[in-house]
Formats: sequence, structure tokens, C-alpha cells
Amino acid sequence: MKVGIVGERRPGEFRVAASPDSVKKLTGLGLEVLIEAGAGTGARMTDAQYAEAGAAVLDTESAVLEAADIVAKVRRPMLAGEGAVDELALMRQGAILIGLLNPLEQPHQISAYQAKGVTAFALELIPRITRAQAMDVLSSQAGVAGYKAVIEATAHFRKIMPMMMTAAGTVAPARVLVLGAGVAGLQAIATSRRMGAIVSAFDVRPVVKEEVESLGAKFIEVAADAGVEAQTAGGYAREMSEDYKRRQSEAIHDAIRKSDIVITTALIPGKPAPRLVTEAMIRDMKPGSVVLDMAVESGGNCALSEAGKVVEKNGVTLIGHINLPAMVATDASALYARNVVNFVALLIDKKTHALAIDWNDDILKASCLTRTSP
Repeated sequence: MKVGIVGERRPGEFRVAASPDSVKKLTGLGLEVLIEAGAGTGARMTDAQYAEAGAAVLDTESAVLEAADIVAKVRRPMLAGEGAVDELALMRQGAILIGLLNPLEQPHQISAYQAKGVTAFALELIPRITRAQAMDVLSSQAGVAGYKAVIEATAHFRKIMPMMMTAAGTVAPARVLVLGAGVAGLQAIATSRRMGAIVSAFDVRPVVKEEVESLGAKFIEVAADAGVEAQTAGGYAREMSEDYKRRQSEAIHDAIRKSDIVITTALIPGKPAPRLVTEAMIRDMKPGSVVLDMAVESGGNCALSEAGKVVEKNGVTLIGHINLPAMVATDASALYARNVVNFVALLIDKKTHALAIDWNDDILKASCLTRTSP
């Protein structure tokens, strides 16, 4: 069985689906790894490192895709009209495609996979169960994104984060508000605390209060609607009632007035990001404050943030960076590659090293978009 790794073609995507370490693990499973020359350049991983780990480095993307039984990517493949190369057209019929395929926002892609005759697995649909933690790409990438969000916000904040006592006087610590306490939010809290800030956090799920407080942050609590569970079975935040949103908005508005930096991370799978920071809230922030909207690609948590731009409005800097994990591509790729190895291991018979997909496996059933094998 041949596993193919190619460079990512989407603008601003510097990650790669394999690291030299993951190549060793894949070859240890009895697989042959083919990698496109230069595929790891954006993540600072060289062809020589891949070759030393046991991969065959091929000159072109087409050479890899035409030979691979399993294709592992970070982002969904390019289709005709999306880029210089139709990546899906280069893949073999009957091949297996693994990656962050974004099926909820790009459903047309699914019919393209079916027409091509590939078995496609969307890694973002892997269920959040204990057995799947080692292949949870959303968590691994959200963790590095939460860290990078704080670093980027701090870079635009023209004050220091920790309390500083000097002969010239004392500098007060920055106040950071994190909206959404999932993996990204918790990492943002932890990073802000390590930098010496006073941190508060909000989430619709009361169950995360203990985690927030264990990191040294204050949890802003809004009473949930009677009889309504704020968390889905998959562990994600649920969309709440209009009355809850009103009370939530009031609590957030009050917290934002006191904050220097706001990091927003709230997402609802398959739906636009909830609007948490209004224009009125921005007007009430202190001059020099910073808002980094991690949900900007899904419509944004902040009313005034702009995807892919850093803008200043009413004296507040609004950061709309997209694809934060790609800004720390080396470590993001290494973590993603480990997730891929653990997922691929589910597809392979450990004794024969042949393809052996158990279609009754809950992880594979949940993540499969199209299926060509019996």
C-alpha cells in the first residue's frame, strides 16, 4: 500500500500532512510513503529529512497522486477551476482520500468524490470519543491556533501583559477576555495566564467552568434556559434561545468594557459563527484595545472584523487572521501528521499490511463521506 503526500495548493496554507517522524511510523505499519518534492517547505521540513525517514521523494504532484492508494492532505483537494491543477482528477479511481474536507460548508465536493470513485474520509467528523482522541485533528489544530491567537493579539497590543513593578512605578497587568472555552479557548486562556494577564472567559456550556477556573481564569456565567442542554452530544456548544442570547450579550458587553484584549473562538458546526461582539461593544472598548476573531472564516464572532485583514475601528484593533494553525506550520503539521498516522492505522491490517476497513467501526462510519469498497 502506498500513502501519498503532496504540497498544499490553497493560498496561505503552509502545513503538510506528514512529518519525517510520521513517515517512520507509516513505514513501520508496512506502508510505502510517496511525497512530492518540496511538500514540506512551508513547514520547514526538507526533502532530505523525508528521504532519510524512509519516504520516496517524487518530482511532481501528479506522480504522487497517480500512484497513491491512500492520499493524505491537510485541506480538501482542488477541483477544476479552483487552481492551476485539478487534484481530484489526478487521483486513482478506488483511492482513499483523508483530510480536512470541510463537508458541511462544501457539500458539492462530496458528489465530486463519488463521481471520481474515491473513498473519502473527513477527519473533522471524527467523533469525540476516548478511542479517537489520538486522531482528533480539530483539537490538535485548535490548540496551536489558541496559542497563536494570543501571540498575534499581543503583537498588536501596545502595552505589556504582566504586572511590572519598576522604580518608575507599577504597570498594571492586561485584562484578557476569551469568548468560547473549547480547546482553542482553553489554550488561549493558558497562554494569556502564562504571559501574566488577568483572564476572564465565557462559554454557554456550564460544564467547562471547572476547566476555566483550573487555569486561573474567572468564568463569566449566564444561567442556561430551563430544560435546555447547552452542549451537544458531540461536546460542541448548542445554539441557544433569543432570551439567552440577550442575557449573554449583556454579560459580555459588561466584561468587554473592562478588557484590553478579546479573543473570540465560538463556533457552531455547520452554522455561521454566533455574533458575540457587536458594534456597540466595540465603541465601548478602551482605545488601544485588541479583538482577535478566530471565527472570522465562518462569518465572525465580531460584527466589525474582516477576514484576512487587520483593521482599526473606533480606536480598537480588529484582527481577522485566517488559518492560524498555518502560521505555526511546523508544530501544527507535526501534530496533524500524528493524527493522520493514527487514523491510517485503523485502515490497515497489522499482519498483512493490506487494506482492511472495518465499516462497523464508529470512527470510520462517522467520518466517511463516500465509499467505493464493499
